[in-house]
Amino acid sequence: MAVIQLRTWLSRTFSTAASRPLRVCVVGSGPAGFYTAEKMLKAHQEAEVDIIDRLPTPFGLVRSGVAPDHPETKIVVNQFTRVAQHERCSFFGNVTLGSSVTLPELRELYDVVVLAYGAESDRVLGIPGEDLSGIYSAREFVWWYNGHPDSRYLNPDLKSSDTAVILGQGNVALDVARILLRPTTELATTDIASHALSALEKSSIRKVYLVGRRGPAQAACTAKELREILGIKDLHVHIKEADLLKTQADEEEMKNNRIRKRVYELLSKAATSRPSHASSDQRELHFVFFRKPDKFLESDERTGHVSGVRLEKTKLIGVNPGEQMAAGTGQFEDLGCGIVLKSIGYKSVPVNGLPFDDRKGVVPNVRGRVLSDTSGDHTRLEKGLYVCGWLKRGPTGIIATNLYCAEETVASISEDLKQGIVTFSSSSSGREGLLQLLDNRNVRVVPFNRWEEMDSRERKLGNFKNKPREKLATLEELEKASEE
Repeated sequence: MAVIQLRTWLSRTFSTAASRPLRVCVVGSGPAGFYTAEKMLKAHQEAEVDIIDRLPTPFGLVRSGVAPDHPETKIVVNQFTRVAQHERCSFFGNVTLGSSVTLPELRELYDVVVLAYGAESDRVLGIPGEDLSGIYSAREFVWWYNGHPDSRYLNPDLKSSDTAVILGQGNVALDVARILLRPTTELATTDIASHALSALEKSSIRKVYLVGRRGPAQAACTAKELREILGIKDLHVHIKEADLLKTQADEEEMKNNRIRKRVYELLSKAATSRPSHASSDQRELHFVFFRKPDKFLESDERTGHVSGVRLEKTKLIGVNPGEQMAAGTGQFEDLGCGIVLKSIGYKSVPVNGLPFDDRKGVVPNVRGRVLSDTSGDHTRLEKGLYVCGWLKRGPTGIIATNLYCAEETVASISEDLKQGIVTFSSSSSGREGLLQLLDNRNVRVVPFNRWEEMDSRERKLGNFKNKPREKLATLEELEKASEE
């Protein structure tokens, strides 16, 4: 019965150049997935594209990764919505690769499978004490304040101490610091999850330390993100003047990198600036350079809970012209805190039947074509299997980077179709076969029009609070909204 209803929802009129459509499945509905779908629909008039995602909600990182106070970045959702509404495209949420359907099954059902499910795990430091409570990955924390169902009940401890330590100085680290330090009255009009806003309103955090292994000339953030956090009203910024001393090697690095030079200039200016007046609710941002974490310290009062980080002082060593790396000096110091957020990088997760490079955290590929193993032999290809986004290149770049990444992958697909490497298989049943398989397994598929019901509900709830939307942050809430 469910399959019949779903087919009614998804009734489409297809005009195809071929006797039957080219059946394409894209796994992952974030920017990489939607850009891939868009490029495939434009490049191949005979293509029928299905996008599947493990969550009932589409848009991936745009919904769960972009900071709530960056609404302009989320405008791309309008473009992705038009793709999902295209007559030759369908979205199926609540479909998990590996359990709902396996990769070998998808490859049997479709002529082309593109994996674009991103990076949903984290790199680890591998140092003592990393399993203490009060230590979170930045990804978990970002998901928490953005209303991702997986982190709804994270409940980070923001009350037992006035100090938070963030390991890393990239854009995600700055996002997290900004959310911790920004006045909640300003966050209240964003689409931040209500449970996060409530916790931040009661937060005791007044000091945030951003710790980096290298110096201000190598800071990994962009000038735009840095300028934004430095612009928080009445924020007291601490940077040691000694850390701002440049070496000849630093000058060489900045000469070849305009962004790093601008970041250094902003940090130098911030070091000499002071808030116009002292505040009774003084908030502080400390940039800590030339330090790397050595171990996490356990609290004497709260067994199993973090109470600080032991940092090793570092020095820079030239490895290549214009490139320096941090090396430990054997000198240590302790930094006390009540919460630690590790912003040291996302990591992709492999699935059964997929070649995976564990060291790099990516699927071995050549221009998006999946290789059979990590040996580097470019002739050993997985026919009809492609990759895009972070799973292809690692967790780097901005949303628009995925556009160029998708263009490259789709160009490879087009070349393979032209050369007959990928063909229209008469045994591939595509969408119909997928829906039948999922129905047999009692998987409750969420099509795009059901997401639109959830979207409408979130917007209505947001209107009552002068917010763009009130995110439904549990699977139960989302399911209920889709049925109203």
